[in-house]
Amino acid sequence: MKLVLAGTGASGAIYLQRLLDRIDSGAHEVHLVLSAYAKQVIHDEIDELRVPPGVHQHGDKTMNVPFASGSARFDAMVVCPCSMGTLARIAAGTGDSTILRAADVFLKERRKLILVPRETPWNLIHARNVCTVMEAGALIMPASPGFYSRPQTIAEVADTVVDRILDQLGLPADGAFRWEE
Repeated sequence: MKLVLAGTGASGAIYLQRLLDRIDSGAHEVHLVLSAYAKQVIHDEIDELRVPPGVHQHGDKTMNVPFASGSARFDAMVVCPCSMGTLARIAAGTGDSTILRAADVFLKERRKLILVPRETPWNLIHARNVCTVMEAGALIMPASPGFYSRPQTIAEVADTVVDRILDQLGLPADGAFRWEE
């Protein structure tokens, strides 16, 4: 599978870290793009991002990346965490950064685009932007952790969201987010 992972300036760097930890970059082609604000939030929340070997890192101010063109075949893009500002710019169809251009390409090519907003509460503008990107084909997965599995650590709480993302990508998840009847 060929994947693009992007991080933006919303709080929730742990979700991106756990996602990177859980995707086998030896078995999948993984590309990573961080916005400038993502780098700041990562520093504030987890000090630094541990990027596994084999993950291709790209700047957010270049179009010289394969996934910024519809002619390159990629399977999915995940923006995690996705700030409401990024979501709004995706909804407006702007493409003035690598992340925004790639999201636009994934929408226009009808490829899987998963946006993971963490911010709350939403105002009416946020809700309308969410509707716009959903109508365009994006999947919205708010970072709303579950507690059915009785997580004991912050990482386990984050993994309830990450497992759901992996499930949507068709990648192995440990299933902790599911509860038994």
